[in-house]
Amino acid sequence: MDSHARDNLKQKKLFLFDIDGTLAVGDTLYEGSAELLDHIRSIGGKAYYITNNSTKSGRDYVEKFRSSFHLETTEDQFITSGYMTLRFLQEHYADRNVFVLGTASFITELRKNGLHIVETAQEGISCVVAAYDSELTYDKLVQACKVLSTTDVPFYGTNPDLCCPIDFGFVPDCGAICNMLTDSTGKKPVYLGKPSRQVVDLCLSLSGFSREETLVVGDRLYTDIACGINGEVDTCVVFTGEAKPEDMADTPYPADYCFANIKELLMRCTEAL
Repeated sequence: MDSHARDNLKQKKLFLFDIDGTLAVGDTLYEGSAELLDHIRSIGGKAYYITNNSTKSGRDYVEKFRSSFHLETTEDQFITSGYMTLRFLQEHYADRNVFVLGTASFITELRKNGLHIVETAQEGISCVVAAYDSELTYDKLVQACKVLSTTDVPFYGTNPDLCCPIDFGFVPDCGAICNMLTDSTGKKPVYLGKPSRQVVDLCLSLSGFSREETLVVGDRLYTDIACGINGEVDTCVVFTGEAKPEDMADTPYPADYCFANIKELLMRCTEAL
């Protein structure tokens, strides 16, 4: 790493972390993750967790980090695609019927925040939202296709991720579900989570740090790294999830920093002091 890169890392105070495949996989925290978070606190910085997993609320993640990782966090540190979707729907579809394909907990969270959510094709639907759904059934797909095929309402997805990391490899994520709906109806979604620059903008607004002080860290180029690029901040990819070193040769989403894992990023950050 050259001196310019070291100086740039030395400036970083706001770290926007993806979780799955970056800091952890399943209930296993990667080596170096806890130490890096300690380092960020020690320099007066802040960590936010920008995840495209819409199945968990900020409250759920606080409990998961405590029980699985033995890390203390606060709800406001978790900027999920579900939260970004909630904010968007509250702004644009308050008091209107929204069809949602998603988990029961995601739908409950939307309803708790005052949104009118329906799960079957019916009259008066204003838009369709598809999320990562670990409780997916064929009937849910049928209902979503019926709305998209028989009405001309907007179609939104919480996130474009095609696969979600799991302990044995990967399982289909929201992007894969949306692709099934697109292939069946011809309707393409607008995605509300990463790589939208609004994710970065919200974290900057909440934290008070500048773009120059910010680093997005993730394992996926077309969501994590693209989000940082769209948000005009520096980016770092780690090769513990989807992205591989050979992907860097020909990608529209080149990262500013590439490391094998979080432990290597930690070493470079402390080396920069």
